Amino acid sequence: MAKQDLKKTLAALYKGRPGKPVEVRVPKLRYLMIDGQGDPNGPAFMDAIVALYGLSYGLKFQAKNGPTQRDWTVMGLEGLWWAEDMQAFSRADRAHWRWTAMIMQPTVVGRRDLQAVIATMRSKGKLTRAMEQARIEDLVEGECVQVLYVGPYSAEGPTITDLHTYAASLGKRLRGKHHEIYLSDARRTAPEKLRTILRQPVERAHHSG
Repeated sequence: MAKQDLKKTLAALYKGRPGKPVEVRVPKLRYLMIDGQGDPNGPAFMDAIVALYGLSYGLKFQAKNGPTQRDWTVMGLEGLWWAEDMQAFSRADRAHWRWTAMIMQPTVVGRRDLQAVIATMRSKGKLTRAMEQARIEDLVEGECVQVLYVGPYSAEGPTITDLHTYAASLGKRLRGKHHEIYLSDARRTAPEKLRTILRQPVERAHHSG
Protein backbone atom coordinates (compact mmCIF):
# COMPACT_ATOMS: atom_id res chain seq x y z
CA MET A 1 0.00 0.00 0.00
CA ALA A 2 1.60 3.28 -1.12
CA LYS A 3 1.53 5.97 1.57
CA GLN A 4 0.79 9.48 0.31
CA ASP A 5 2.81 12.28 1.91
CA LEU A 6 1.37 15.66 0.96
CA LYS A 7 4.20 17.48 2.73
CA LYS A 8 6.65 15.98 0.23
CA THR A 9 4.33 16.45 -2.76
CA LEU A 10 3.85 20.12 -1.83
CA ALA A 11 7.35 20.64 -0.41
CA ALA A 12 7.78 24.16 -1.84
CA LEU A 13 4.83 25.37 0.24
CA TYR A 14 6.22 24.05 3.53
CA LYS A 15 9.79 25.29 3.64
CA GLY A 16 11.83 28.46 3.29
CA ARG A 17 14.76 30.43 4.62
CA PRO A 18 13.97 32.24 7.88
CA GLY A 19 13.06 35.86 7.28
CA LYS A 20 13.27 35.60 3.47
CA PRO A 21 9.84 36.16 1.86
CA VAL A 22 9.02 34.40 -1.40
CA GLU A 23 6.17 34.31 -3.91
CA VAL A 24 4.24 31.03 -4.21
CA ARG A 25 1.22 29.84 -6.14
CA VAL A 26 -0.97 27.62 -3.97
CA PRO A 27 -3.23 25.10 -5.75
CA LYS A 28 -6.72 24.21 -4.54
CA LEU A 29 -6.24 22.18 -1.36
CA ARG A 30 -8.72 20.25 0.77
CA TYR A 31 -8.96 20.82 4.51
CA LEU A 32 -10.78 19.62 7.57
CA MET A 33 -11.82 22.90 9.25
CA ILE A 34 -13.30 24.21 12.51
CA ASP A 35 -14.19 27.91 12.97
CA GLY A 36 -14.01 29.90 16.17
CA GLN A 37 -13.25 33.19 17.86
CA GLY A 38 -11.01 34.38 20.66
CA ASP A 39 -7.56 33.93 22.12
CA PRO A 40 -5.55 31.10 20.48
CA ASN A 41 -4.45 30.14 24.00
CA GLY A 42 -8.08 29.75 25.05
CA PRO A 43 -10.08 26.53 25.46
CA ALA A 44 -12.03 26.84 22.17
CA PHE A 45 -8.89 26.77 20.02
CA MET A 46 -7.39 23.93 22.06
CA ASP A 47 -10.62 21.92 21.73
CA ALA A 48 -10.56 22.51 17.97
CA ILE A 49 -6.98 21.21 17.69
CA VAL A 50 -7.80 18.02 19.61
CA ALA A 51 -10.92 17.50 17.48
CA LEU A 52 -9.06 18.04 14.19
CA TYR A 53 -6.36 15.51 15.02
CA GLY A 54 -8.88 12.97 16.33
CA LEU A 55 -10.96 13.23 13.15
CA SER A 56 -7.89 13.31 10.86
CA TYR A 57 -6.58 10.04 12.30
CA GLY A 58 -10.11 8.63 12.13
CA LEU A 59 -10.30 9.50 8.42
CA LYS A 60 -6.88 7.95 7.79
CA PHE A 61 -7.67 4.64 9.54
CA GLN A 62 -11.12 4.47 7.98
CA ALA A 63 -9.58 4.74 4.48
CA LYS A 64 -6.71 2.38 5.29
CA ASN A 65 -9.03 -0.34 6.58
CA GLY A 66 -11.82 0.28 4.07
CA PRO A 67 -12.31 -1.09 0.54
CA THR A 68 -10.06 1.59 -1.04
CA GLN A 69 -7.13 0.71 1.27
CA ARG A 70 -5.59 4.15 0.91
CA ASP A 71 -3.02 5.46 3.35
CA TRP A 72 -1.43 8.86 3.95
CA THR A 73 0.59 10.81 6.47
CA VAL A 74 -1.58 13.02 8.69
CA MET A 75 -0.62 16.65 8.10
CA GLY A 76 0.10 19.28 10.73
CA LEU A 77 -2.02 22.10 12.09
CA GLU A 78 -2.68 25.26 10.08
CA GLY A 79 -4.79 28.32 10.84
CA LEU A 80 -6.52 31.23 9.12
CA TRP A 81 -6.73 34.43 11.18
CA TRP A 82 -8.71 37.64 10.75
CA ALA A 83 -10.90 40.14 12.60
CA GLU A 84 -13.96 42.16 11.66
CA ASP A 85 -11.89 45.18 12.69
CA MET A 86 -8.34 44.40 11.56
CA GLN A 87 -7.04 46.91 14.14
CA ALA A 88 -7.75 44.14 16.65
CA PHE A 89 -4.61 42.46 15.35
CA SER A 90 -2.48 45.57 15.67
CA ARG A 91 -3.71 45.99 19.25
CA ALA A 92 -3.29 42.25 19.96
CA ASP A 93 -6.95 42.34 21.04
CA ARG A 94 -7.20 38.57 21.08
CA ALA A 95 -10.80 38.35 22.29
CA HIS A 96 -11.93 39.69 18.90
CA TRP A 97 -9.69 37.49 16.76
CA ARG A 98 -11.52 35.07 14.48
CA TRP A 99 -9.94 31.87 13.28
CA THR A 100 -10.30 28.69 11.28
CA ALA A 101 -8.17 25.84 12.63
CA MET A 102 -7.52 23.24 9.94
CA ILE A 103 -5.58 20.17 8.80
CA MET A 104 -5.03 19.38 5.12
CA GLN A 105 -6.58 16.17 3.75
CA PRO A 106 -6.05 14.18 0.54
CA THR A 107 -8.56 15.03 -2.18
CA VAL A 108 -10.09 11.54 -1.85
CA VAL A 109 -11.53 12.57 1.53
CA GLY A 110 -15.09 13.89 1.19
CA ARG A 111 -18.02 14.96 3.34
CA ARG A 112 -19.43 11.43 3.49
CA ASP A 113 -16.13 10.16 4.90
CA LEU A 114 -16.26 12.81 7.61
CA GLN A 115 -19.88 11.93 8.44
CA ALA A 116 -18.90 8.26 8.75
CA VAL A 117 -16.03 9.06 11.15
CA ILE A 118 -18.28 11.32 13.22
CA ALA A 119 -20.85 8.50 13.43
CA THR A 120 -18.09 6.11 14.60
CA MET A 121 -16.91 8.60 17.23
CA ARG A 122 -20.49 9.04 18.44
CA SER A 123 -21.00 5.26 18.74
CA LYS A 124 -17.81 5.02 20.83
CA GLY A 125 -18.83 7.91 23.06
CA LYS A 126 -15.82 9.94 21.89
CA LEU A 127 -17.64 12.65 19.93
CA THR A 128 -16.96 16.19 21.18
CA ARG A 129 -18.83 19.40 20.46
CA ALA A 130 -15.84 20.67 18.48
CA MET A 131 -15.89 17.52 16.30
CA GLU A 132 -19.55 18.17 15.47
CA GLN A 133 -18.55 21.60 14.12
CA ALA A 134 -15.93 20.21 11.71
CA ARG A 135 -16.36 20.39 7.95
CA ILE A 136 -14.51 19.45 4.77
CA GLU A 137 -13.81 22.40 2.47
CA ASP A 138 -11.52 23.26 -0.44
CA LEU A 139 -9.36 26.35 -0.05
CA VAL A 140 -8.19 28.24 -3.14
CA GLU A 141 -5.48 30.78 -2.23
CA GLY A 142 -3.70 31.09 -5.57
CA GLU A 143 -1.05 33.81 -5.66
CA CYS A 144 0.55 34.34 -2.23
CA VAL A 145 3.62 35.63 -0.46
CA GLN A 146 4.99 33.67 2.47
CA VAL A 147 7.95 33.55 4.82
CA LEU A 148 9.40 31.10 7.34
CA TYR A 149 9.34 32.65 10.80
CA VAL A 150 11.32 31.22 13.71
CA GLY A 151 10.33 32.34 17.20
CA PRO A 152 7.40 32.69 19.62
CA TYR A 153 3.94 33.24 18.14
CA SER A 154 3.56 36.43 20.21
CA ALA A 155 6.50 38.09 18.40
CA GLU A 156 5.37 37.47 14.79
CA GLY A 157 4.27 41.10 14.27
CA PRO A 158 7.44 42.56 12.70
CA THR A 159 7.83 39.57 10.36
CA ILE A 160 4.21 39.93 9.22
CA THR A 161 4.85 43.64 8.59
CA ASP A 162 7.96 42.72 6.55
CA LEU A 163 5.89 40.22 4.54
CA HIS A 164 3.28 42.88 3.75
CA THR A 165 6.05 45.31 2.75
CA TYR A 166 7.50 42.66 0.44
CA ALA A 167 4.08 42.19 -1.20
CA ALA A 168 3.80 45.95 -1.76
CA SER A 169 7.30 46.00 -3.30
CA LEU A 170 6.04 43.51 -5.90
CA GLY A 171 3.10 45.77 -6.77
CA LYS A 172 0.69 43.47 -4.95
CA ARG A 173 -2.03 44.17 -2.43
CA LEU A 174 -3.27 41.90 0.32
CA ARG A 175 -6.48 39.90 0.00
CA GLY A 176 -8.06 37.01 1.88
CA LYS A 177 -6.98 35.82 5.30
CA HIS A 178 -3.65 35.62 7.10
CA HIS A 179 -2.58 31.96 7.02
CA GLU A 180 -0.21 30.26 9.48
CA ILE A 181 1.29 26.79 9.03
CA TYR A 182 2.69 25.34 12.25
CA LEU A 183 5.75 23.22 11.45
CA SER A 184 6.66 22.67 15.12
CA ASP A 185 4.83 20.98 17.97
CA ALA A 186 4.31 23.83 20.45
CA ARG A 187 4.07 21.33 23.32
CA ARG A 188 7.59 20.01 22.68
CA THR A 189 9.44 23.01 21.22
CA ALA A 190 10.96 26.00 23.00
CA PRO A 191 9.14 29.22 21.94
CA GLU A 192 12.27 30.72 20.38
CA LYS A 193 12.65 27.64 18.14
CA LEU A 194 9.06 27.40 16.87
CA ARG A 195 8.96 27.27 13.06
CA THR A 196 5.91 28.79 11.36
CA ILE A 197 5.14 29.56 7.71
CA LEU A 198 3.33 32.90 7.48
CA ARG A 199 1.32 33.14 4.24
CA GLN A 200 -0.73 35.98 2.77
CA PRO A 201 -2.80 35.78 -0.43
CA VAL A 202 -2.15 38.76 -2.73
CA GLU A 203 -3.31 40.23 -6.01
CA ARG A 204 -1.97 42.83 -8.40
CA ALA A 205 -2.65 46.33 -7.10
CA HIS A 206 -4.83 48.38 -9.45
CA HIS A 207 -3.51 51.85 -10.09
CA SER A 208 -6.04 54.53 -10.90
CA GLY A 209 -5.48 57.16 -13.59
